[in-house]
Amino acid sequence: MMDFMLKKPEGVAGSTAPAISIGMFVSFGGVLFGYDTGTIGGILAMTYWRKLFSTGYINPTDHLPDVSASQSSEIVSILSAGTFLALSSLRLSPTTWAVAGTVATATPMFVAGRFFAGLGVGLLSATIPLYQSETAPKWIRGTIVGAYQWAITIGLLLAAVVLNSTKNRNDTGSYRIPVAVQFAWSIILVVGMLLLPETPRYLIKRGKPEEAARSLSRLRRLDVNHPSIVEELAEVQANHNYELSIGGDSYMTCFRRPTRKRLLTGIGLQALQQLTGVNFIFYYGTSYFLNSGISNPFIISMTTSAVNVASTVPGLYLVEKWGRRPLLMFGAVGMSISQMLVAAMGTAKPHEQQANQALVAFVCIYIFFFACSWGPCAWVVTSEIFPLKARAKGLSMTTASNWLLNWAIAYATPYMVNPGAGNANLGSKVFFVWGGFCCVCVAFVYFCIYETKGLSLEQVDELYDKVGYAWQSTGFVPTVHFNEIQETISEGVESNKVSLMDLEQTTMRRKSHAVHNETLPEGKAT
Repeated sequence: MMDFMLKKPEGVAGSTAPAISIGMFVSFGGVLFGYDTGTIGGILAMTYWRKLFSTGYINPTDHLPDVSASQSSEIVSILSAGTFLALSSLRLSPTTWAVAGTVATATPMFVAGRFFAGLGVGLLSATIPLYQSETAPKWIRGTIVGAYQWAITIGLLLAAVVLNSTKNRNDTGSYRIPVAVQFAWSIILVVGMLLLPETPRYLIKRGKPEEAARSLSRLRRLDVNHPSIVEELAEVQANHNYELSIGGDSYMTCFRRPTRKRLLTGIGLQALQQLTGVNFIFYYGTSYFLNSGISNPFIISMTTSAVNVASTVPGLYLVEKWGRRPLLMFGAVGMSISQMLVAAMGTAKPHEQQANQALVAFVCIYIFFFACSWGPCAWVVTSEIFPLKARAKGLSMTTASNWLLNWAIAYATPYMVNPGAGNANLGSKVFFVWGGFCCVCVAFVYFCIYETKGLSLEQVDELYDKVGYAWQSTGFVPTVHFNEIQETISEGVESNKVSLMDLEQTTMRRKSHAVHNETLPEGKAT
């Protein structure tokens, strides 16, 4: 499928099928992420669940037993809190949530299950884009990393379908079945991950060049001694040596120049992805549609999830055809306009059928703009902007910012939107807030996002070293070969005291001098 979408450039040796297949399988972890996110919104709107878990609160809209704003805030946001303790729980925590959520009949146990789910989901969200970016060929890297977001949307849709099929059950199966289905996603992912190769760049970083060659050989379907394999690994090794020569690989390195600029870009991008308000739709959309007087809120949620899945597909194509900057700009403008229209419709004519139909339509349009741009692009950009020595640490911190804002929005939204004492009762007006942040996104893309389309991860380092401003990055053409730079450093140039551009100029002078000597008669070389 991918080869039809984006044609492999001429002169690229080997096969891309193994790397694409592995990258697409790894993205399956996004199904787990999306399913986790999608189940809770529907469960909160189930009549039986509301009655079973209610502690006496009565919803003022439909006058039925329900959980309070503080309880729903705790239940939804606790998933995000669990992500910050994710480092040791990759294989067990999604299953733990499935067990705890299935057997729970009281809020504390349900909350505990959600917390443990966050441990696994958080680690997956940090490692999957990293793995994909380090194994994918550069000409299709954006599409493969973007497939992670596509898998998230598929998980959201699967959750909506399962919830719609169990919502009318008048027993614990109404919520236990959707939670238990998660066992399947966890088992598939765990079994598959046991068979995956380690990334060549990780093995280079760990000082294992022979294993790196075998890994890259498997990904490209070439012999380990093929010139293409030898050249690519030599460039990765030389780039890594250069990066280490100008600084260490600790977390503090990420906060120092030149990596600090990339870290702040990644944190800002992931934070703004959440502040577009997309997870308001997928966490609280069913309850929001119900409280807005819209009939069949579960069907509407299933529709928005289907739009999300379908709209992500053109984004996987456009991220490599248009590039990162144009696609993010397109999405930000479209989201801001559609969100403002949703807010205006819902505020001017609340609970009117025609207005509600228009509201749902513009919510779907908003989701289209998000799904084809900020959904996949945020993961693509953050996975490719960091140097090898700081990539895992930088990506973990940018992902943490995503989850921090995810938690804040999940926690605050019930107080912002719901009716009742102590709540802001914004209702549809909350879309003015999300639309305002989408306007901020436009400025952020223009001033902060560098265009990385078509560059290798090593060439992205050169881009950030040479180009001072993001809006100047679109015309960048890489010229540095880190193998040659490494030779210059080995001859005594202190790389931590000069810029990459200075090193390149020194290398060019050295090469020119060598060529000049070769043209002189024997015995007259300088």
